[in-house]
Amino acid sequence: MKLKAVLLLIGFVGLTKVFAQKITPQQYIDTYKSIAIAEMKRMGVPADITLAQGILETESGNSVLVKKSNNHFGIKCKDTWTGQTVSHDDDAAGECFRKYDSPEDSYRDHSNFLRGRDHYSFLFRLDPADYKGWAYGLKKAGYATNPNYPKILIKTIEEYKLNELTKEAVDEIPTYFNEGASVEENNTPTIVKQTVDKVSNVIEKVLPGATKLNGLKVVYAEKGTSLLSVATKHQIALTDLLNYNDNKTDGLLDEGSWIYLEPKRKEGKLASYTTTESESVYQISQLNGIQLSSLLAYNDFKEDDILSPGKLVRLKPGVGTVENKVSSTKGAKIHEVKPKEGLYGIAKKYNVSVEQLKAWNDLDSESISVGQQLIIAK
Repeated sequence: MKLKAVLLLIGFVGLTKVFAQKITPQQYIDTYKSIAIAEMKRMGVPADITLAQGILETESGNSVLVKKSNNHFGIKCKDTWTGQTVSHDDDAAGECFRKYDSPEDSYRDHSNFLRGRDHYSFLFRLDPADYKGWAYGLKKAGYATNPNYPKILIKTIEEYKLNELTKEAVDEIPTYFNEGASVEENNTPTIVKQTVDKVSNVIEKVLPGATKLNGLKVVYAEKGTSLLSVATKHQIALTDLLNYNDNKTDGLLDEGSWIYLEPKRKEGKLASYTTTESESVYQISQLNGIQLSSLLAYNDFKEDDILSPGKLVRLKPGVGTVENKVSSTKGAKIHEVKPKEGLYGIAKKYNVSVEQLKAWNDLDSESISVGQQLIIAK
């Protein structure tokens, strides 16, 4: 009985010791935050994202993998890895994971891993403080298979205020990494400066945190920026932001663009705009703060047209536009409405938009009658 009691006591002490060694998320943060900040200054990966990933991948430093390999980010061997390895059960049994001599080596390899692969390159064009954009971007790039991965990272960052660590180092990122800055920041990158110069005739003011274009509040977002992050940052419903900018779906921007934080106007501030390079109709609508439907109505364009340099684009209705025929239809192509025909069907038949038909024919609605003559081309 005495021996049994001794063994039970030893077991109890051993279990107590194991539980006492369990690391909390805050302890993990305190231990590795200086490394995360240093890596942000070296390679541009936001410290809050790095730490949130570390907490998630290592179970706050308590996972079996991190204890036997110092692998804080669950990076698998891949074909290019020539260092130490360790076998670990993950998506499949006995998978090959990288093994490091120290946590510092793991953090450094994590930064190099993200910076060195093309499919993560768009992340470095995001604002370093845009942790939501980074979180969803990592998932989009295939970093993790868990569909809730972005939400978990964001929750961790906000719960432990990790974004404050990113703010500490954001001004010390090497300039050639700081590609994701917006016009709201003091250090406006070259690409934004060029855009501002291009629309100097319509831009009213550029101030940190308050930019207006065509009299409307805007922000400039780089390629790869999450529209959800823009909406969240400026406390706008995502559906409203999409409507303001003639976007049908959410996602990451395919190119840098002005993003309107309020509805665009039906007319441009200027009467016309002349292209200086190849530009899409959508780019012109964003550049001039005019609704895409109005721009199509004032011009004989299609939504997916790419205009060549030197093209005159009308931004307002009036004399000389396709909307105003100076009370004459001479030379215009006419269609007579037949039974069971609707405006949508006629527009589709002649490869024009409903908005163009309404504008050319001074229609207030889509209601038309049999025998009515419609202008269906300039």
